Amino acid sequence: MALEWAVLGAVTAAEAIILLLLTLPGTQGLRKGLITVARTSLQPLLAVVPLALFLLLEIYWKYEHLPECRGPNCSVAEQDRNAKFVFKSQRNAVLVLGALLLYWLLYRVTAMLVRMEHLSTQIKNLKHSE
Repeated sequence: MALEWAVLGAVTAAEAIILLLLTLPGTQGLRKGLITVARTSLQPLLAVVPLALFLLLEIYWKYEHLPECRGPNCSVAEQDRNAKFVFKSQRNAVLVLGALLLYWLLYRVTAMLVRMEHLSTQIKNLKHSE
């Protein structure tokens, strides 16, 4: 299961880097190449959506089937283990939601930049035709 989380972390980092480069001011010269990279990477990065949903369901399943540790039968080690599990589950849920949010942002920002580029070329064509 650690490989799945490593893949999700790497994909989330890639999404964040591409999104950062697209929205960074002063990269007008690189903008066209960055838009091309973002557009070509959107389809392979779409695989993060079912993976993230699967991992979110896994977190829910493990949390619902966690053995309860209450009362005098529960040792300090078991309480510590349960607390670590809850913390790890919360951390993984934040990673999953972050991956989904970053993918959606990357998709929308790329679509917006493509539309802006298209409108810019239309304005140039109208200016040249006058």
